[in-house]
Amino acid sequence: MSDRKVTAKGGKEVGNPPKDVKKPDQPSLMKRFGFPIALIVLIAVLMLPTPEGLLPAGHRMLAVLLFAVVIWITEAVTYPVSATIIASLMLLLLGTSPALEKAAAAAGKQIGFGQAISMTFNGLSAGGTILVGAAMFLAAAMTTTGLDKRIALTILSKVGSKTNRIVAGMIFVGFVLAFFVPSTTARVGCIIPIVLGIISAFGLPLQSRFSALLMVATIHAASIWNIGIKTAAAQNMVALGFIEKELGGSITWLHWFIVAAPYAAVMSVVLFFLCIKLLPAEMSEVEGGDATVKKAMAELGPMRMPEKKLLAISVLLLLCWVTEKTVHPISTTASTVIAITLMFLPGIAIMTWKQAQDRVSWGTLVLFGIGISMGSALLKTKAAMWLANKLVAVLGLATMEVFAVFAILAAFLIVVHLGFASATAVASSMIPIMIAVLKSLNLSEGVVDGLNIIDVTMLLQFVVSFGFILPVNSPQGILAYATETFTAKDCMKIGIPVTIIGYILLLVFAKTYWTVLGIF
Repeated sequence: MSDRKVTAKGGKEVGNPPKDVKKPDQPSLMKRFGFPIALIVLIAVLMLPTPEGLLPAGHRMLAVLLFAVVIWITEAVTYPVSATIIASLMLLLLGTSPALEKAAAAAGKQIGFGQAISMTFNGLSAGGTILVGAAMFLAAAMTTTGLDKRIALTILSKVGSKTNRIVAGMIFVGFVLAFFVPSTTARVGCIIPIVLGIISAFGLPLQSRFSALLMVATIHAASIWNIGIKTAAAQNMVALGFIEKELGGSITWLHWFIVAAPYAAVMSVVLFFLCIKLLPAEMSEVEGGDATVKKAMAELGPMRMPEKKLLAISVLLLLCWVTEKTVHPISTTASTVIAITLMFLPGIAIMTWKQAQDRVSWGTLVLFGIGISMGSALLKTKAAMWLANKLVAVLGLATMEVFAVFAILAAFLIVVHLGFASATAVASSMIPIMIAVLKSLNLSEGVVDGLNIIDVTMLLQFVVSFGFILPVNSPQGILAYATETFTAKDCMKIGIPVTIIGYILLLVFAKTYWTVLGIF
């Protein structure tokens, strides 16, 4: 959108990007040389002797993990392409690896390509992957019918024209849409045109402080409610996939909401005051704000039948999520798939299959599946446990209480996230290691008995959504950054204090509310 211009009042053209703003699509040295560096890392690890206590297959999976981390950090290839490369490496390296059982390995047997295929692609059938796919169809229905835009504009039409109320309205829009649009990118993608329309209608430049204020508040609110609502973010499904496969447990929609929503609500209030204080707009009230939103509402016209049907199905689906395992036994995944099926039935027909498939990111779905497979393979080959034991020894976690372990691991994940542009990549590579760490602690004498591994893993997954500091730390941040309404410095101005306060609040909640819930 580098050629986009907005005409301000008085006829002057504004909106050209400032010289110090780097274009999002400008190739970097890391991106150009990321793939050869990843190959060098892969080969170097494979050439090292297998460490004591690590299976050959685990050694190879560590090489694949490091290759994936380099590829994801540098973004040398697109995420879907990275998934196919990782899958091919797993097939080749696992298929030719000595068997996992010591006796079979001693007899010269290999894992074989049959088992390697199962290990490489079992993530595609995981409940988390299926839920992500269904969520993509639900998000597609929202954008096809325009219901997401109507919900956002309806909320904004009630907040008035004062700057602080508009900011509060944008944060509240992020909260409400998180219930109905289970895709962060789709939610922010819906809100961005509305924000740009408001900026244009008010005759403000793209680089105004008001523009930066609205856009930064929008992307951070989306990340905060990724934490608060289980179905709001696809990366949550990755963690849930590991929890189901490796821990044999599940987390209901309502349980997640009870644990996470109060934290997200407090963080939303923190975000509001930080935005108002650190990115103050040029004016306290935007003249004509109400009229602009009402005009946009008028252009939408009255609610059409597809929107009404989708709203009814969405509300029923939300009720199914909330009452899972209390009123009925239907899981979140199953109820979402059934809801999507209803949308296509004759007589309902909210959208056609062609409309849906054009809006579903199939490559992203493959990435989720392969990411879960890679994490599961790390656990199955004991590579994650070996790495976890090293991490426990280096950080001295074995003699710490659960709270201290959580504090250190949460800080570790925040630092790690700085190198990634995808929370899905963070979850795929780090959550299996976190699970392995928690498993090892549960067996350690110095740790408090009764460690709730499933719930603590869920809390660590909250931290995976901490992509606040840089625009490139989240897909929604990259999407918003392309509008050239704010700089990386603007994002950091809010993101750094949000991250610090968010981390402190994690510890406060761990000592108070989450202790009352029995997690600690």
